[in-house]
Parts: sequence; C-alpha cells; structure tokens
Amino acid sequence: MKKLLTSLCAAVLLSNAAAQEQGVVSLQSKYSVAETIDRVEAAVRAVSGFQVFARIDFQAVAAAQGGKVRPTQILIFGRGTVLQALLPQYPVTALDFPLKILSWEDESGRVMLAYNTGEYLAQRHGIKDKDDVLKRITDATSSFTKPALE
Repeated sequence: MKKLLTSLCAAVLLSNAAAQEQGVVSLQSKYSVAETIDRVEAAVRAVSGFQVFARIDFQAVAAAQGGKVRPTQILIFGRGTVLQALLPQYPVTALDFPLKILSWEDESGRVMLAYNTGEYLAQRHGIKDKDDVLKRITDATSSFTKPALE
C-alpha cells in the first residue's frame, strides 16, 4: 500500500508538464498548498448549489503509511448539473466527476494549482455537440481558482 500511494503521488507530481499540453490548466499560487486549497474550498462553498465532497491530503496519507511526499492536496466538489447532459451518452465521463482542483508543492518549492478543462474532457472521452456543457465545466472550475490565487 505504501509503495502504491507513493507511486500515485509521484505520478501526479511528475505528470504536470505532460498534462499542461493535454488540457490541464496549471497556475502558480503565492500561498501554501493548504492555504491554496482552503481558498478554493471557500470559493466553492460560497456558490449556491455547489458542495465539497472530499478533500484529500496526500502528504498526510503517505505519512500514515510511513512514506513522505511533498505537500499535495486535492479538493473534490460539484453540483451535478452536467451529469445529466453527459452521462447518458458518455458514461465513462463519470471517471472525471465530480470536479477536482489539485494543489502541490513542486521540487523547487513553488506551489501549483491545476484543473482539467472541459475541452480536455471532450478530447479524453470523445464528447461531441456538448460545447455549452464543456464550457460551463471550464468556467466553473476556473472561477474557483481565481479568488484562491488573489
């Protein structure tokens, strides 16, 4: 379990450069990982209808298994409005829902924040003729990162 978790955390951290090219928006934060995710969480909770489903502290999970990773947290949230538009025709998209925003400290000490765009989800799952839904995904996720980084 310890090796699996450590490998998972390493994969998340190492995939940033490749992911940027695949529709993952990565932005630098001036706050710690915990404060960055605190700020994202506050932004999500401030919008009616959205709820936070989970917050995972990968550093704490790794430490509980005797491992060590740099600070890394993910916030899982949503409101379910895009599910009816996507799941009937594209059920595998459920792998990417609820929405997520990730923050981590890189090897140089910079704190980063990242999220998937709707366009990336369209490419990943072959979604056609759902541009409005995909734009709402990108807009919503982006709107939560802006106040977190200010």
